[in-house]
Amino acid sequence: MKFEFFITLDSILRNGSFAGAAEDMGLSASAVSLQVKRLEEYLGQPLFDRSGRTSKPTPLARELTENVRAALDAVEAARTRQTIALTGRVVLGTIRSLQPTMIPHVLREINRRHPELSVRVIQGDSVELLDQLKAGRLDGAALIRPTSGGSSRLYWEDLTEQPFVFVAPPDSEGESIAGLVRRYNWLQFDTSLTSGRVAATYMRRVAPSMTPKFELESIEAVLAMVSSGLGVSIIPQARGAMVDAYPVRQISLGKNAPTRQIAFACRGADFDNRRVSALRDAFKLSYEAIAD
Repeated sequence: MKFEFFITLDSILRNGSFAGAAEDMGLSASAVSLQVKRLEEYLGQPLFDRSGRTSKPTPLARELTENVRAALDAVEAARTRQTIALTGRVVLGTIRSLQPTMIPHVLREINRRHPELSVRVIQGDSVELLDQLKAGRLDGAALIRPTSGGSSRLYWEDLTEQPFVFVAPPDSEGESIAGLVRRYNWLQFDTSLTSGRVAATYMRRVAPSMTPKFELESIEAVLAMVSSGLGVSIIPQARGAMVDAYPVRQISLGKNAPTRQIAFACRGADFDNRRVSALRDAFKLSYEAIAD
């Protein structure tokens, strides 16, 4: 019987629901339910009374949690003590737009907290990164979380939600989106990528008869062209180094703007791996620092 099943059971009781445990542990609701089912099969007894509208823990569930709590606390204390310096190397995959914006912050944080840990950073689109992660070629990845929520085989840590925005040349003040579309060429973000397809779909709603003049493979390239006055586009909201290098006018698409969820993912079995945890924590701290 896997020890993590007892950790999940403890999380359910602490958070008061399966959904709360799923959010606490970065698992899907179905993965939490499956772990409880496996634990019940192993024990040969139910751990939750499911006769009502909500599942209530049985006395056995509470007894088990109380009995293993000391072990859970001891394991967590040992894991977080981290008296031994992290060494070795981890391989991190990221989507392209994060490399000039977030990765400098993340690597700076890792270097500060774990100076003996080496990180190899590779680039790819989200689908490629997920395939490499599942195949064991990556230790972790920062990517766009699928709208379905993502594979339950992986652990997910949501980092930030990015709205899509309309971008126009910096000297285009005072014009509406409709006016800007009539005045400038349409620059399309790569439609082989999910974000590019989202942008193209939204643009067809704004200007159904508009066709792209140029199609570009990266957000940086789109920003550079827009900043130079060559056209307008729709991209995920940009910040930091990219807009410092390529100033543009970013116009909100309103409350119905599409968004993309940036998340950190690793294999479920690596959730407690200290090197992978170092990557995950560095991303969380970096995004929190920027938000502040």
